[in-house]
This record gives sequence, structure tokens and C-alpha cells, in this order.
Amino acid sequence: MNLHKLKETPIDNYISRFPKETQKLLNKMKRTIKELSLDSVETIGYGIPTFKLKENNLVHFAAFKNHIGFFPTPSAIVAFKKELSEYKTTKGAIQFPLDKPIPFDLVRKIVQYRVREILKK
Repeated sequence: MNLHKLKETPIDNYISRFPKETQKLLNKMKRTIKELSLDSVETIGYGIPTFKLKENNLVHFAAFKNHIGFFPTPSAIVAFKKELSEYKTTKGAIQFPLDKPIPFDLVRKIVQYRVREILKK
């Protein structure tokens, strides 16, 4: 029996489907989110990696052909509107192009914001 396989999560399985360079970005996104939300639960929601905290969706992320999508809820998009101005955003999503560095410091701030938001409920 392969013990490594026992430790794989649904998010790990999702990440393994992508090219190596994209996997590196997705794994860094996963680690960044997890280190800021140790009590969160990893799952797949809406077909994409999802972190839940206290049964609430914390954030989602996903790989696409030309970008990594980060889905921190509409409230976080509004709260970080200025910092996100150079990225394509929608009501609840941010697109980080694959041909540019992902701003992981900003991702950290957004995840911290979402953790605080959920814990206030």
C-alpha cells in the first residue's frame, strides 16, 4: 500500500491533473491558504478546490488555460478593490494571469480578511 496516496486530499487530486508549472502555482496557493487558516477543511466545491471554515466557504481557487482563478467572495473583492485594480475581477472572482507572478502577499491579506470575516459571524 502506498502511504503517500493515503495522505492525498481531493485538492491534491485536482492539482495533479495540470501541467507541472501550473501544479507549482496551485500547490503554493493551497499552502498559502492553509497556513493562514489551520482550522479550515479542504474539499472540492463547485468542482474546484475549496477551503471551508466553520462550515462557511472561505475561498476557492482553480486553474484555467491562461490564469489561476481565486474566489474569495464579493466582500473581499470590494475590500481589496484598489489592490486588485491591475487584475481582471468579477463580483466574486480574481484572475491571476499565468504569465505574471501571482501576488501571494495579496492572497495572504485576502485570506486573512476572509478568516476574520467568518470568525466575526
